[in-house]
Amino acid sequence: MAEREINIKKEIFVKNAHLNNLKHIDVCIPKNKLVVITGVSGSGKSSLAFDTIYAEGQRRYVESLSSYARQFLGKLEKPKVDDIKGLAPSIAIQQKVISSNPRSTVGTSTEIYDYLKLLFARIGRTFSPVSGQEVRKDSVSDVIDFIQKNEGKTYTLRSPLHYETDTFKNTLNTLKLSGFTRLEINGNTASIEDLEAFNFTPEKGMDIHLIIDRFLYEDDESFLQRLADSIQIAFYEGRGYCSLKDAENEKVTNFSNKFELDEIEFLEPNIHFFSFNNPYGACPSCEGYGKVIGIDEDLVIPNKNLSIFEDAVACWKGDTMKEWKTMFIKKAKDFPIHKSYFQLDKEQKKLLWQGNGDADFPCINHFFKMLEDNLYKIQYRVMLSRYRGKTTCPVCEGLRLREEASWVKIDGHSIQALVDLPLDELLPLVKNLKLTPHEQEIAKRLLYEITTRLEFLLKVGLGYLTLNRTSNTLSGGESQRINLATSLGSSLVGSIYILDEPSIGLHSRDTENLIEVLKNLRDLGNTVIVVEHDEDIMRAADFIIDIGPEAGFLGGELVFAGNFEELKKS
Repeated sequence: MAEREINIKKEIFVKNAHLNNLKHIDVCIPKNKLVVITGVSGSGKSSLAFDTIYAEGQRRYVESLSSYARQFLGKLEKPKVDDIKGLAPSIAIQQKVISSNPRSTVGTSTEIYDYLKLLFARIGRTFSPVSGQEVRKDSVSDVIDFIQKNEGKTYTLRSPLHYETDTFKNTLNTLKLSGFTRLEINGNTASIEDLEAFNFTPEKGMDIHLIIDRFLYEDDESFLQRLADSIQIAFYEGRGYCSLKDAENEKVTNFSNKFELDEIEFLEPNIHFFSFNNPYGACPSCEGYGKVIGIDEDLVIPNKNLSIFEDAVACWKGDTMKEWKTMFIKKAKDFPIHKSYFQLDKEQKKLLWQGNGDADFPCINHFFKMLEDNLYKIQYRVMLSRYRGKTTCPVCEGLRLREEASWVKIDGHSIQALVDLPLDELLPLVKNLKLTPHEQEIAKRLLYEITTRLEFLLKVGLGYLTLNRTSNTLSGGESQRINLATSLGSSLVGSIYILDEPSIGLHSRDTENLIEVLKNLRDLGNTVIVVEHDEDIMRAADFIIDIGPEAGFLGGELVFAGNFEELKKS
């Protein structure tokens, strides 16, 4: 193919690619199309897609950077190809685990969790774990709104006076110098000057308030300004508290600008409050990892098909330790000792592990407490080490956040509950959140980003995952599809995406959704190159390249390049 025939705005031309087993291939790839590179295993598909096209795209990108930046990236070798024309920035999405970082989760790698943190920080409501009531703090505007709703009434604005009996005289003098003139003592008004003149000393437990202002509401700008200033002073003098006393019926309405309820002062939600990567929000026990070094359930009960009677508890075997099993069977009345461990319900497992509350109950935790109390015996140290491992944090139950974060809810749901739901259950829940018009306005953009990314993940067949799933426990195929969904969510255009068999591990019913995702990526204005064998994806492709005819040194040749209809005719 002559170079002058190439339109680099519409095509990528690879000239004389001869890396690995490729045999001097010349191929023209249309831009902004879905392209499938197929062939038998070992024929040279990946050599063309990843080791040639992607590698050259990366090399050119690095070379475009400053010399200062290049020194940190290292030098990339030029692949064995004479030239590639029309090459755009390249992104490879391969089948490998996203991250080995134990803090990385599906939520953080897709950025969904970042939006959830913002959502809860902005519209989350805190509820007291004692009474279940919403925790609120009053602002100056709240006090003014209350007065406006009761227009026509005369109010006295007061602040509770904090004092010491021994220094009360000094307190009065300080108040007088600050411009205050009156106090209310047990409901009766008295001037500060009179109290000083009579050398008044309060008795213990007296209800004393500082009178800040007395007014009848007026719909006037200057009055509202004065009122706002008075309320601010009242909150300051009352250390966060003030009250309004109705002059007619002496009814008192209290206000507080402290975030507290049920004698508990709560932390106000912010974005760091919901971040397990920040000490402010992380569980203090596991420090945000969700795992701690402890007794590993899988080591204690390796075969969950066995019952307690059949020695499911591995550490209760042997002549000495089997006494614990005998004692448990004797004391745990109505416990199904012949039922397989995996069939036990939550309460039955709790009894087996934690006991019934008695310190001498023979449960698994008390057994290991006995071993810890006798560590001077080498056999106990050996046994204890045999059953230690990474186990779910008992404080946060693997959800990574401090307990207080669970008190913040949106429509009755905490952020911990949301990240623990499968994605196919989370999406309809997020779409149907009941919010006030004000909350909807604040959350509109955040909810759009969350639902869009969740929809992409469902389209690539990952609805069974949770946002709390650790990234290093995902398979290569799952990681690749998460990267694919993230790329689609980023709305990047004018790039070349190169994917390695994204249909692997995917149920046939989900292949159609995957094809739709690939087409959406293409329709954004990207060239999508897929190394693939799946027939459905090949049929959906705009262009097919077949490398072969065999593997190894018998492959590496361009067998076919064209669309699917042309392939059927060839």
